[in-house]
Amino acid sequence: MRFLPEPPPAHGKPTGTAIVLVNLGTPDAPTSSAVRRYLKQFLSDPRVVEIPRLVWSPILHLAILPFRSGQSAAKYDAIWEEEGSPLRIHTERQARLLALALNRRGHRVRVVHAMRYGNPGVPAVLRKLKEEGCERILVLPAYPQYSGTTTASIFDAVFAHYRQVRDVPELRFVKHYHDHEGYVRALRQSVLAHWEMAGQPEKLVMSFHGVPKRTLEQGDPYFHECQQTARLLAQSLGLSPEQYLVTFQSRFGKAEWLQPYTAPTLQQLARDGVRRVDVICPGFTSDCLETLEEIAMEVRQDFLRAGGSDFHYIPCLNEHEAWIAALAEIAEQHMIGWPTLANAAQREELDRQLRLADEEQASQDFQP
Repeated sequence: MRFLPEPPPAHGKPTGTAIVLVNLGTPDAPTSSAVRRYLKQFLSDPRVVEIPRLVWSPILHLAILPFRSGQSAAKYDAIWEEEGSPLRIHTERQARLLALALNRRGHRVRVVHAMRYGNPGVPAVLRKLKEEGCERILVLPAYPQYSGTTTASIFDAVFAHYRQVRDVPELRFVKHYHDHEGYVRALRQSVLAHWEMAGQPEKLVMSFHGVPKRTLEQGDPYFHECQQTARLLAQSLGLSPEQYLVTFQSRFGKAEWLQPYTAPTLQQLARDGVRRVDVICPGFTSDCLETLEEIAMEVRQDFLRAGGSDFHYIPCLNEHEAWIAALAEIAEQHMIGWPTLANAAQREELDRQLRLADEEQASQDFQP
C-alpha cells in the first residue's frame, strides 16, 4: 500500500487539537445532477443499504438514481435558502459557535465541520487538519442516537482515510449523547419556548429518522436510544405517556422499518379527533430536507387533509444557545487529558479574538 505524502513538519509550532463536527451531508445544489451525485454516494454505503453489491448496484443505477434524483431535487428546491442548503448552513454555524463557546471556556482548539456524504468530505477535512499540524482530533457526529447506519459510517470514513496515512494523529470519537443532560435540556427549552408562544398541543409527536427493522433485530441500539431520549424529554416536560408519541419517518423501499410510521400515525390522530399536534424531531440537530420538507410540509398536509386543524412543527436545535452549550460540554468531556487549556499569552489572544467576534456579530445585528 502507498501512503499519502506527509506535509512538511511545523518546527517550533505547538501541535494542535481539533474537533470535527460531522453531519450526514447535502447536495451541492438543488439540481437533478447534484442530487444524483449525492444519492449515489449515500446509497452506495454498505452501512446504509445492507444488500449484496451485485444485487444492489443494478437497482441503484438503473431504477433508483434515474428517477429519484429529479424528485428529490424538487424537494430540495422547496427548502433551499439563498445561502444554500439549510443543513450545511446550520452545521457551519454550529461549528463556529462551538469554537467560540470552547474559547470562552479557555480552550485553544480548532473546530471544523465535515459531511459524511457531499462536501466538505471527511477525508478532505482530515487532510487539511494534518496540514495545519493538528495531532489530536475529536470526531463529533451530529447524531445524538448511535446507529450503525449513521454514526458507524462516519467512523468507517475516518478509519478508511487513516489507513492511507503514515503519521496518524491521536483520535477520539463521540459515540452518542442521546441521554446527555445538556442535550435533553436544550430540547426541553426549545419545546417550552414554542409552547410559550403558541400554547400546548393535545399531542407532542417525537419523530425520529427510521431505519430498517432488521437492524434492531440484529443488535443495533438506535431504537432503544430514541426511546430513551423521548422518555427523558417527556419527563423533563412533565408529560404523561398519553400526551406524547414516538414515531419514525423517512421510510425507504419495501422492507419493514421501525414503527410506528410518522405520516400514518398523524393521519390516524386526525381521524380520531385530535385537532392539534406539535411535532419535534429530536434525532436531527440541524433542520434539513427530512424536517423542513417531509415533516413541516408533507406530514403537515397529511394531518390537515385527514381532519386535523392545527399542526405545529418545532424547529431543530440548530444554533439554540442551550444546544451550543451542550455541544461544548460534550466536547470538553471527551477532551479530558488533552492539553487544550490556553496559557496566559494564548488566553489574551483568545480574548482579543472573542471581542472581535462579538463586535462583528453586534454590527450584523444592528444592520438596517
